[in-house]
Amino acid sequence: MTTSPIVDRRFAHLNLFVTGYGYHEASWKVSDVAWPGTPGLDHFVRVAQLAERGVIDVLFFADGLGVALFRTRFMAQSGFDPIDLLSALITSTTHIGLAATASTTYSEPWDIARRFASLDLLSGGRASWNVVTTYHQLSAANFGADGHPEHADRYDRAEEFVETVLKVWDGWEDDAVVASRETGVWADPTKIHPPNHRGARYGVAGILPIPRSPQGHPVLAQAGSSDAGVALASRYANLVFTPQSSEAMSRAFRQRIRAEATAHGRVANDVRLLPGLSFVLGSTEAEAQSSWNELEAASSPEFRLHNLFHITGIDPLSMPAFDPDGPFPHSLFATASNKTFAVAVTTAAASDGLSFRQTADRFSTLPGGLHFTGTPEAMALLIESWWKTGAADGFTLQPLRMVRDLTLFVEHVVPLLQQRGVVKPEYFGGTLRDELGLPHPANRYAR
Repeated sequence: MTTSPIVDRRFAHLNLFVTGYGYHEASWKVSDVAWPGTPGLDHFVRVAQLAERGVIDVLFFADGLGVALFRTRFMAQSGFDPIDLLSALITSTTHIGLAATASTTYSEPWDIARRFASLDLLSGGRASWNVVTTYHQLSAANFGADGHPEHADRYDRAEEFVETVLKVWDGWEDDAVVASRETGVWADPTKIHPPNHRGARYGVAGILPIPRSPQGHPVLAQAGSSDAGVALASRYANLVFTPQSSEAMSRAFRQRIRAEATAHGRVANDVRLLPGLSFVLGSTEAEAQSSWNELEAASSPEFRLHNLFHITGIDPLSMPAFDPDGPFPHSLFATASNKTFAVAVTTAAASDGLSFRQTADRFSTLPGGLHFTGTPEAMALLIESWWKTGAADGFTLQPLRMVRDLTLFVEHVVPLLQQRGVVKPEYFGGTLRDELGLPHPANRYAR
């Protein structure tokens, strides 16, 4: 295989997607904890410290603004507010980045700006905001909305929302705080700038009650792979989370994101693609396969049939009756609100001639993305290959069993990657931007 040289990249980046007991609906059933109720702070502290021992760049918590009732029967629920949870982990960690999802559809810019600026300043510059528009319509009723905005409308809102937050974060210049006891001046008002934003959808007048953090403002991440998602990511995001199932597809997607970023006047290398990678590890192929089989045996066919609709943003209760073992019902997905996963689902069903039930099983781990079952050596080779060929700048790790697979990754995969120069041997020290090799953002108001 011919590989392209590594260009403008020193190390691959690792982002740990934390989901309770693991990224599989049956993970709580095979967990080694005595009673797998709602995981508490001690569980997440253990995960965070283990990830930091593995020199993982970012600890990431997603967010959902509504819970489908059918999921509570089959999956352990641990949907804490991600910013609150990460704030609780600040004192238990030292270097690892702290990333959280927050919605642009069901939030206000000033409030989001303050919450992430607080996390950023209190953690010494380790915060990251994963910008999402919230795809699922069940969120609307929780916020008193009559209906969920359409896909295009959500992304129109998102662009002004992000731009407004950036204005608020730029309200304090880096050296606005003087703190001079001799002169009695704490901050220089000429270096503080109210945003006074009045746009089509949002209005924000005042500054934050805290100054700029050491990294300027939080690192921006984005997870949409639709055309609108790509447009938003290429304009603002530093980290892009995406489901990609092959090196070729991921390489093409990365090239597209970088090209669109440069069209916006950005530096291509300031946008890092981190595809999702769900995994089960074992010391041998047979052991890993046995662990995967244990998870699958503990899964529920009923859950999967409902969940395939859910992950694409469709209410399964609104669907007409159909034969799950018959031809795939493509027409039912035409109006799905999660375009990224809907396209992945229907494309796989069409290309492989799958029934609905077969497709539900196919998408049980990472919808449209990459899953690995095998040994640490083989996983290290996979990560190295994707990175060296320009298919990815790293990965969003999604262990199917938490903390078992994370432990195996940290103790066995990470050392192999470090030996090969793929991931860094230790933290550099400094902010999350320093760890990722990203530039300090210029303040739009600074003279």
